Amino acid sequence: MPTDAERAERLLATLGRRWEALLGSYDGLPAKALDEPGVVGEWSIRNVIAHISIWEMEAIKHLPVIAAGNRPPRYSVKYGGIDAFNDQMMAGKIDLPLEETLRLRDDTHTQLIGYLHSLPPEFLATNDRFRRRLRLDTYGHYAIHSADIQEWRASRKE
Repeated sequence: MPTDAERAERLLATLGRRWEALLGSYDGLPAKALDEPGVVGEWSIRNVIAHISIWEMEAIKHLPVIAAGNRPPRYSVKYGGIDAFNDQMMAGKIDLPLEETLRLRDDTHTQLIGYLHSLPPEFLATNDRFRRRLRLDTYGHYAIHSADIQEWRASRKE
């Protein structure tokens, strides 16, 4: 049976692999291609990157609440649902220039990783509510949008 430290290390390794796969899904594309609509609905890759950053910010905001044994507010109550939250948050990010979007991506991800590394391995290994929220906001989400981007890339002529 793996130790708590091994389980925590595996969790962080999964997050890292999925992050690298997300970055790799649009690696090598020219900046112009990152602004082409239609990757997810009308969103471009730049928009998807901003969307991922928004959810990493949510993780940074709500994981400490969960770690303290509390529950974050429900999106249905606070925003009218996940879709309404996404719409509201993306309204402020949809027109960010690519350079700012990439800076937001890097800064937010660095904050998230720093926070996760500040936690005791036994906590990362055993707190199921925390692990579930982390998966939903980060590496599970990365995989969804990596697949979206790969599918979009396969459907267009590069």
